[in-house]
Amino acid sequence: MHWTDKLHAILMGVSDLTNRIDIDARLLAASNVKLDRALLPLLSRLALHEQMSTVELANLVGRDHSTVSRQLAKLEDLALIERVPSSGDRRVRMICPSAKGKALLGAVAKVRRQWIEAHFRDWPREDIDQLISLTGKMMEGLDEVSLGGIEMIETRSA
Repeated sequence: MHWTDKLHAILMGVSDLTNRIDIDARLLAASNVKLDRALLPLLSRLALHEQMSTVELANLVGRDHSTVSRQLAKLEDLALIERVPSSGDRRVRMICPSAKGKALLGAVAKVRRQWIEAHFRDWPREDIDQLISLTGKMMEGLDEVSLGGIEMIETRSA
């Protein structure tokens, strides 16, 4: 198998793991958080990006705009998100986690950290640091390549 196929398979495995509904449900239960598990990925992504539009969020989570809009309305009803005007376009309302949403995510993060630490318990600290460093290095500029496709790769090599 080509190294790029191996890497793709690993990345898909990580994506599968982070998108599993049973894991999200267990994570919410262990955190003593009462939330529809379908809403957790939206709130988590918002926290990573501070604020974004509904369209941007829908693209990141791989759901259609109308589905994400309905789910955001639920998060807003629960006071877990806030809508704020965009600094660049007054017609666009940006979404960000509220203080209550951040607190909820803090409870979830505490349990998630415990689970991850348990998984890597037997790894030497140097290996963990290297994993984080190399994964971060891999992600640098990856959006540019995936957005530009093969033309961008060919342009860079010319």
